[in-house]
Amino acid sequence: MKKKETYEGEVLRLKFPNKGIVKADGEAETVQVKNTLPGQKISFQLTKNRQNKKEGRLLEILERSDLESQTPPCIHFQKCGGCSYQSLDYEGQKQLKLQQVQALFEDICPGFPLQECMASPAVWEYRNKMEFSFGDEEKGGQLALGLHKRDSFYDIVPVKGCRIVTEDVRKILSATADYFSEKGIPFFHKISHEGYLRHLLVRNAAKTGEILVCLVTTSQREADLSEYRDLLLKNDYNGKISGILHMVNDGLSDVVRADRTEILYGNDYFYEDILGLKFKISPFSFFQTNSLGAEVLYEVVRQYAGDLNGKVVFDLYSGTGTIAQILASKGDGTASRVIGVEIVEEAVEAAKANAKLNHLDNCGFIAGDVLKVLDELREKPDMIVLDPPREGVHPKALAKILQYGVEQIVYISCKPTSLAREMPTFLEYGYAPVKAACVDMFPWTRGIETVVQLVNIGVKPDDTVRADVDADEMYKTNS
Repeated sequence: MKKKETYEGEVLRLKFPNKGIVKADGEAETVQVKNTLPGQKISFQLTKNRQNKKEGRLLEILERSDLESQTPPCIHFQKCGGCSYQSLDYEGQKQLKLQQVQALFEDICPGFPLQECMASPAVWEYRNKMEFSFGDEEKGGQLALGLHKRDSFYDIVPVKGCRIVTEDVRKILSATADYFSEKGIPFFHKISHEGYLRHLLVRNAAKTGEILVCLVTTSQREADLSEYRDLLLKNDYNGKISGILHMVNDGLSDVVRADRTEILYGNDYFYEDILGLKFKISPFSFFQTNSLGAEVLYEVVRQYAGDLNGKVVFDLYSGTGTIAQILASKGDGTASRVIGVEIVEEAVEAAKANAKLNHLDNCGFIAGDVLKVLDELREKPDMIVLDPPREGVHPKALAKILQYGVEQIVYISCKPTSLAREMPTFLEYGYAPVKAACVDMFPWTRGIETVVQLVNIGVKPDDTVRADVDADEMYKTNS
């Protein structure tokens, strides 16, 4: 096979996340091609030709898969890079995700107890946070506001009909796009670093209906945004706008951030309710992007944790402390004390404020790196909850965690490949997975959450830290 040549073939299966394994016609090797489905006949261009890894770029779907049972409901599906599985019915896409995660553990942990992919209570209009970008659909085109085109860093797809956000968010998106288009205000160009408009961040609450709108610009021009604010406020919404913010970001990277913030209306936060607890959320607070799905996820965590009466729980990588507070909330089987550890100081301050808001005095939060904080804690846990970032737990930190020898660990993973990478270490330290489930927090996209209950079956290594000097490099490579 030759690089840049065009080939045809059939997609045999999917490898997480959403990488089709394609058998090219007349060729012995298989090629990975993203954005495909098992059973499709496709044409692709070979983009990487290494002995142990060949990759291709999808050119055309020549024949649909038998799995594709519906016309994609969203008009933007073919162009937008947000969703992957809208040509499947919901049960079909759940099963496809489950099969991809199951395949990750087949060789690593035979008999891995993963049998279920739990549904999101809402499969449409579920997303409570969206970051839209200003740009153009093609070079030199008109102003557009939306999401990045599939496999493109520059081109923007206007997504006024996006189905995974609420009607309120669509109204705000449309009003913002139309207003700035009419004003002829330029967007920030990623190459020249000139322009004004950068991002629109919208967060909303499923339970309270509150909405927070954040317009992100550069400081390259003075603009009176009172007219824009009033335009948003006069619209009719199912919910209610709690705040409109103007954020200034003069950084060069294409991330949503704020060097400074001006409140145009209301507050710089809103409230959401999860399982009877109230949470105050700021523009950059970590919070699950599917509020109703989060309740399903946290109920699984609570079920796996079991009776915590009189026990001390460590919630490591605790974010804004959602799980810690759910395990600490008053009721049967409540933990006597929950200690959350999180490296992001803003998240820790939010966790403390939310615990106070919920009148919880049996949970506390520490700002710092888990690897270092564990050396400073005198208290010993009876149970540990792990909810690490996508890259997973650093090997050195994982070794320290496992040396506590607690009876059980509940691990929540938003990137199952990271969990699969770490599973041999759990097995080595004597932990066996006894329960596992996927929770579909991100319908129609390739994302999936996985929850595992790991029980200590009594086989323990010596007390030596197992991570060697190459652990940092191994972590980067496997991430």
